[in-house]
Amino acid sequence: MIESACPETAHTEHSHTEASTDDVDIARSEATFRYTVKNLSQLKEQVLSPPCFVRCLPWKILVLVRNTSTPERQQQKALGIFLQCNGDCSLPGWSCYGLGELKLLTYKPEEEHLCRKLHHMYHCKEDDWGFAHFISWKDLMDEEKGFVKDDSITIEAHVIAEAPHGVSWDSKKHTGYVGLKNQGATCYMNSLLQTLFFTNVLRKAVYKIPTVGDDSSRSVAFALQRVFYDLQFTDKPVATKKLTKSFGWETLDSFMQHDVQEFLRVLIDKLENKMKCTAVEGTIPKFFEGKMTSFIKCKNVNFTSACLETFYDIQLSVKGKKDIYESFKDYISTELLDGDNKYDAGEHGLQEADKGVLFDEFPPILHLHLMRFQYDPQSDTSVKFNDRFEFYETLNLNAYLKEIPATPAHYTLHAVLVHSGDNHGGHYVVFINPKGDGKWCKFDDDVVSRCTKQEAIEYNYGGREDAPYLARRATSAYMLIYIQTSQLKYVLQDVAETDIPADLCERITEEMRYEMAAEK
Repeated sequence: MIESACPETAHTEHSHTEASTDDVDIARSEATFRYTVKNLSQLKEQVLSPPCFVRCLPWKILVLVRNTSTPERQQQKALGIFLQCNGDCSLPGWSCYGLGELKLLTYKPEEEHLCRKLHHMYHCKEDDWGFAHFISWKDLMDEEKGFVKDDSITIEAHVIAEAPHGVSWDSKKHTGYVGLKNQGATCYMNSLLQTLFFTNVLRKAVYKIPTVGDDSSRSVAFALQRVFYDLQFTDKPVATKKLTKSFGWETLDSFMQHDVQEFLRVLIDKLENKMKCTAVEGTIPKFFEGKMTSFIKCKNVNFTSACLETFYDIQLSVKGKKDIYESFKDYISTELLDGDNKYDAGEHGLQEADKGVLFDEFPPILHLHLMRFQYDPQSDTSVKFNDRFEFYETLNLNAYLKEIPATPAHYTLHAVLVHSGDNHGGHYVVFINPKGDGKWCKFDDDVVSRCTKQEAIEYNYGGREDAPYLARRATSAYMLIYIQTSQLKYVLQDVAETDIPADLCERITEEMRYEMAAEK
């Protein structure tokens, strides 16, 4: 950490490359700003730029003169440039992960700016990070390079930061949404619940499930109604303990024994059963159910076996695949049954045959599970494949259907569920495009923040070459949710308080009064 000091000998100027600070959103996820140091020859100690606010924290460029050692252990004068975050805060416990690019600008058009990139988890004991030897004084003063003009240099900083932890962060104020409390034993559940909440057509149907008379400690439907209600109307992070209790999964082991696909299937199944014989019966299959045909076709005789099946999600292979289209192509590729594996075609005997599937119909809401965790025979354990795997903001799946559909199978990305770590543990977050308009938010348990499209999509491809997130190269998407573009407005329709049955509102309000009284 570098102590802050601002000598009077060097004069500085500061400018944003954007609008003035009165016009910008200080909760933004990234910003670019410049800092000019004048009277460079008089710079004896360190100087700090005025602040540029990102994620409501002050970021500054720190410049100093350093004597450093060469590989031959000779002393040489150098210019150090650092990026400081929240430097005036002495409170312990805060942290903020940030990416930065520091650029020493040249005034000569034919020369290149000197750029260096960094990433760091900033906290009270390490509130700056950068380069003690950004450039040697000799190279800095080289007139050919054009870094110094009129005894001045200009430095540009580009900052991308995640929402901070341990400091005041009002998710509702900055995004319009709230997060879910981390119970410490729910793994992927918070991410999944947020995606279901923002599937508005489902949220509206869940509200309309009759739960009057249900035991509040055992009813999954009522517990989910309460979570959805709190997410929609409260200003603070929402608890999920009653939901996990109703589910019967109250320990970490319960969640670790089931993957996200199993959990989602069990939850959807419970909701579908609860919707039977009600006004919202059929909502689940209407929006989540697709159809495929499994077939076996003999190569040498005229015999085909086919079976129409339904699905609520698709598992796509990641290993060895460049992108999502290659995975779909692999999914519908045929397997040759021959040799000892020939197909028993009844009266035709054992026959060589092609085995495969054809998609008849994709659902309006398409859940895709990326097979990041698979059994590895060499280690005899489940391992995480963090291979680079590309997916896109929009998909055209017409080519993977048995017949050309009346309505194009064009899809828009709605949510990206992400895991950081290995098969032994890690952290789960979700990026959601709530209104389907390309304006993304990151949901990290109780913290919700706006983010760029690049952060939501490209940064979660996985793979070591995923540039800015070198420190987090075990971060990758494991589930994607797409919505059919033609149904986007309907699926993401507004859910108003008037859409919630009055008796449900009354029950939840009464329960909240009881909880508040119990806390006093």
